[in-house]
Amino acid sequence: MKIGYARVSTKGQQINGNSLEDQEQLLTAEGCSQIFKEQFTGTKMDRPEFNKAISMLSPCDTLVVTKLDRFARSAGEGINTVKELMSKGIKVHILNMGIIEDTPMGRMIFNIMCSFAEFERDMIVERTQAGKAIAKTKEGYTEGRPKKFTKAQINMALDLLEDHSYTQVEAMTRISKATLVRAMRARKQAE
Repeated sequence: MKIGYARVSTKGQQINGNSLEDQEQLLTAEGCSQIFKEQFTGTKMDRPEFNKAISMLSPCDTLVVTKLDRFARSAGEGINTVKELMSKGIKVHILNMGIIEDTPMGRMIFNIMCSFAEFERDMIVERTQAGKAIAKTKEGYTEGRPKKFTKAQINMALDLLEDHSYTQVEAMTRISKATLVRAMRARKQAE
């Protein structure tokens, strides 16, 4: 039996065939009878759907993932998981690498590939941090997502609260009740 596992780090991840839909198509084409999917960052060790997939596997079964970075982000985690599965007679098939063989050469190649995957992830983190550091030096930088509404729009919505309920103002302005409550609290503190 082939069990598939698909993972995305973020809900909107759509690059390089990494979306859940893309992974599911590849795993289905590979003949997986069951596919476990989740949105979870690869740096987290506790992945509920991955654990369910592993628990479903029996000797002679195969765990199938599309890419090494969907399976493990750290070399240590990947190596330990593969060793554990192989000790139970379970095969691991990474579609863009092939089936990992339980031979000295197969294990060596897998260890090298895990190290490259971990290195790649670390480089992405390093570049992201460097980019943030540069951005922080620029005038007008604010960390986080850009504001959806301007101060003027928020103030207008808060003024509407004098004659309308939060629910009515939310319907009129499309500014969430939670945002309005926070803004009203901030306005009262500023007074």
